[in-house]
Amino acid sequence: MTGKTGVALGGYADIDSLQDRMRPVFRNSEAEGYWMFTDYAAILEGLQHPEWWSSSVIVPTDANPPYQWIPVMVDPPDHAKWRHVLAEYFSPGRVKSLRDEHRRMAAEVVDQVIGQGSCEYVKQVGRVFPSHIFLDIMGMPIERLDEFLEWEDKMLHQGGSDEESMMIRLEGMQQVVAYFQTLIAARRADHDPDAQDIISAALGWNFDGEPVGEGDLLNCLLLLFMAGLDTVASQLSYAMLHLATHEEDRARIVADPEIIPRAVEELLRVYPIVQTARKATQDMDFHGCPVKAGDMASFPLAAAGRDETIFPDARTVDFDRGVSRHISFGAGPHRCLGSHLARQEMIIMLEEWHRRIPDYRVVGEPQEHAGQVFGLDSLQLTWQD
Repeated sequence: MTGKTGVALGGYADIDSLQDRMRPVFRNSEAEGYWMFTDYAAILEGLQHPEWWSSSVIVPTDANPPYQWIPVMVDPPDHAKWRHVLAEYFSPGRVKSLRDEHRRMAAEVVDQVIGQGSCEYVKQVGRVFPSHIFLDIMGMPIERLDEFLEWEDKMLHQGGSDEESMMIRLEGMQQVVAYFQTLIAARRADHDPDAQDIISAALGWNFDGEPVGEGDLLNCLLLLFMAGLDTVASQLSYAMLHLATHEEDRARIVADPEIIPRAVEELLRVYPIVQTARKATQDMDFHGCPVKAGDMASFPLAAAGRDETIFPDARTVDFDRGVSRHISFGAGPHRCLGSHLARQEMIIMLEEWHRRIPDYRVVGEPQEHAGQVFGLDSLQLTWQD
């Protein structure tokens, strides 16, 4: 264990600096204080052992959150019940069956901006493409996307631990919950037995012969809302920022599109967006750290992916690296349920974009947000001469 400091994560440069100075763990004095693990091995093992580290928390500065996002904040064995009812919507077979439709949607999104000669990638492409796919899976109206994204920003992009930031987060959650309450009531009043979307199916979910309570259902839909509208958009935006600023990597993708699936894995490894948290269930010595029951801990996936003791020259993107056991989708029972869908969306968008717009560059300074989920607020790209 090395040192004690107070820091809120500000992006990948902060992760790298902390990792270089403080391995495998340090005591972050932010808010009430928590452990932050900086080595791949500690992060992987922590996520694989829910009996040691509970998922009942999501932010390391909030030990007793007044909300429970289901299933990400549910521990085994109850967690498995939720995974089971959701799994069919994100299975490899179902995702693969949607590939042609996803390709059509990606091409349409790129075609809408190509004639402009430039675009604000996050708002015009990065968020639009995966959000259309997600809203279709959920059975939600695409025409309200701007409003949904506003609520998303309130919930996920308030990096501070101060009271004002907490209140903004709660306001966003309340707006989403109120929307789902209205939508559920409407679906129950006018039930369509042939509907294939998650919300329609959720009305019939039951565990152990008992229907799912409305409170739990709302918390599950809230979590899906946040993950579906934010994660792929953020990963795509970081991928595009990298390719726009690394001409050789971009040229390889254009010249040989067959490497794009491999490139996506490498971009996921170097730019993991989720920096998750856990709460200790017992006293223990964990990777040399004297943990007490109830202690909060941060397990930043970016530190795992950029750990140079595991991945040589880890902070450099290398499309020839080969198979790497990155954990950018998490590990253990809470490994991301939507990983197959996310991979397919990223691969297809990179293929369709580079087929149409092979040469582009960044204009101005990209705007980034950090906190528990890293992402870009804006990325201005141009392909004009």
